[in-house]
Amino acid sequence: QKEVDCIMVGGDVIAGPMPGETLTLLQNLSIPTRFIYGNAESELLRHLAGKEHHGLSKWADEGTYGVAKQLNENQKQFISEWHATVELMIEEYGKVLFCHATPNNDIDVFTQNTSEQKIADLFEGQHASLVICGHTHMQFDRTINGMRVINAGSIGMLFGHTGADWLLIDTEIELRHSDYNLSNAAERIRQSGYPYAEDFATNNVLQPPSEAEALEMLSNLEALQATH
Repeated sequence: QKEVDCIMVGGDVIAGPMPGETLTLLQNLSIPTRFIYGNAESELLRHLAGKEHHGLSKWADEGTYGVAKQLNENQKQFISEWHATVELMIEEYGKVLFCHATPNNDIDVFTQNTSEQKIADLFEGQHASLVICGHTHMQFDRTINGMRVINAGSIGMLFGHTGADWLLIDTEIELRHSDYNLSNAAERIRQSGYPYAEDFATNNVLQPPSEAEALEMLSNLEALQATH
């Protein structure tokens, strides 16, 4: 409806109850679409290569095993062609960097509450005027040492409220939200055969964690990463 020139998909496409259907939907969009991989995709590629898992949880690891069985060879090949980052020159903003978490990896956790110094360290050496990220499923808009860092939020596993969050880059940058039929989505998920379908439908679609609960969980994960 917004007649955009390009859609940028920020990763973690295949995490969740309907990975094949989601990927097929995105592959068949009529609008030019670019993809960067998230930790779900990099974990899948590690699994397919027979490498040790580095998922964020046992649940994530088990999800990777299930996804590997559901995707066909063409889909796996398609994912293997994605990049960790994409840079675009956009007239109003100069160089815009898209990444899942940070340019260095796809698992670094930082939120609206993270200190400016830590975020500055995570993006040290980057010269983009604008960075668009995701990973933590919660929108924010911060400026660190002259670099604007915006989290676009999440479509399929939102924290803080129901529905879907996304970002529109135009002459202005807009943090956007879309509502959808939650009960229909929950029923589709329950019928998907996903082993955690009921939990996902209830706790990620119908009643997602509150903002406070999500920030506490993410802050704990951020602190755990700092000890490694």
